[in-house]
Amino acid sequence: MKILIRTDSSENIGTGHLMRCLALANELKNRGADVTFIARDLRGNSNWIVEEFGFPLWQLPAHVEENQVGELDEDYSSWLGVSKGTDALETVQLLKNAAYLDWLIVDHYALDRSWEEEVRPYVRKIMVIDDLANRAHDCDLLLDQNVLRDNTGRYTGLVPQDCQILLGPKYALLRQEFSEARKKLGPRSGNVKRVLVFFGGIDSSNQTLRALQALERMGCPDIAVDVVVGAKNPNRKSIESFCSKNTNINIYCQTKEMPKLISEADLAICAGGTTTWERCCLGLPGLVISVAENQEAIAKGLAARGCQLYLGPESEVSVEAIQYALETLRRSPETLESFSRESMQLTDGLGVKRIVQLMAQPDLMLRRATMNDCESIYRWRNDEETRRHIFDSTVIPFEDHQRWFENSLKNPDQVLLVAEATSGPVGVLRYDLKGESATISVYLVPGGQPPGTGPQLIRSGSEWLRQNYPQVLRIFAEILPENIASQKAFKKAGYIKNHLTYVQELNHA
Repeated sequence: MKILIRTDSSENIGTGHLMRCLALANELKNRGADVTFIARDLRGNSNWIVEEFGFPLWQLPAHVEENQVGELDEDYSSWLGVSKGTDALETVQLLKNAAYLDWLIVDHYALDRSWEEEVRPYVRKIMVIDDLANRAHDCDLLLDQNVLRDNTGRYTGLVPQDCQILLGPKYALLRQEFSEARKKLGPRSGNVKRVLVFFGGIDSSNQTLRALQALERMGCPDIAVDVVVGAKNPNRKSIESFCSKNTNINIYCQTKEMPKLISEADLAICAGGTTTWERCCLGLPGLVISVAENQEAIAKGLAARGCQLYLGPESEVSVEAIQYALETLRRSPETLESFSRESMQLTDGLGVKRIVQLMAQPDLMLRRATMNDCESIYRWRNDEETRRHIFDSTVIPFEDHQRWFENSLKNPDQVLLVAEATSGPVGVLRYDLKGESATISVYLVPGGQPPGTGPQLIRSGSEWLRQNYPQVLRIFAEILPENIASQKAFKKAGYIKNHLTYVQELNHA
């Protein structure tokens, strides 16, 4: 599989989106996929981590617009550094020069359906990673790995009806090291002898130092403290200076040892970002402060499930409040034991394997029709369900069909294909060829096919034609005005409406 991942990191965004995408990319690579990242050169980015993990990076340029953004707006558009239109245009330019992609994975709060529709013609499938459910998407697969008080209908009306939605930390994007560390994990006693402090890769408000000050005020030099900061943390020097004066504190910068540090700790003082699921996988109780608005609902949801203690957003939490919470939890080992048990029930660290297995499901197999298919295709074509959606809705006599079928198989300007899944035939495709163009006719085998089969069938046909008839540069489709389902299927498959027909330009790059 060829995979492209579009995500960003910056002073505003942090590194959480990038790191969870890298976890997914690692598993895809292990399954033999070819994975490339697209990320913009934003202020304070951590794009270098992509190449450190061994993945190619296509970097979008910085723009003057980035320096003009003000406070964070409701749709997170300032996180993009440019307008959505500019970002889509620059991304499409890269896609035009790339081999046809099996999947585009998008993890960005500033991108939505309008952006996805622009890139849709250049990819087979789109996966979106979201946490907010605040905007519409044009995607085939959507992941929201978070625990909320009510997930019911969270994405109703925001994604296509045939989109597959994966909800909850069962699908949390964690590196393989975490599931491996879980196997070796011993029981947690609830006694606090070692504390882990980590507030993400950026931590611009310096919650790390406040947590350290709270620990210092407790006056417990026997408690070992591990502090993790990102390489781009703007307060790194002040944190390092504080740590150097305390012999019980160890500081790590941009470490790959998080599974080990989480396993060895008894309590974490941390943000409510993507590290949440790393903690839950390894049963580490958390004293949580949200450092971004999008973390609040998740933090509250986990607190309601009895998985952690949530103190509130950073603007409302004082050093004294952290100290008081620490002292309270230290006197209540049974509470920390309960947090650990509840957390470990949420995720086992195998989410990336589940997702990649879904992404790697075999496509429909297309084959040329033979005379052995004549009778079956006759039944499917004359079925009432099929005839409702085609221009000639009359019942065709078998003799006429047989004559047409024999001539079609002999005609070099006509291609007749049967699409099969593991369960059997699912559809029929016909292409009438004329120079650089082809006209498509398509219908599903009657009897009810799984959601998404129509667009999948059309996309598979385009790929087959691209491979077998490289001279064909565009495909036309004529659809009845009242056939809304077919119009949606062709649009989802990358066709664009052109007056009374739909057309797809084939990219042979």
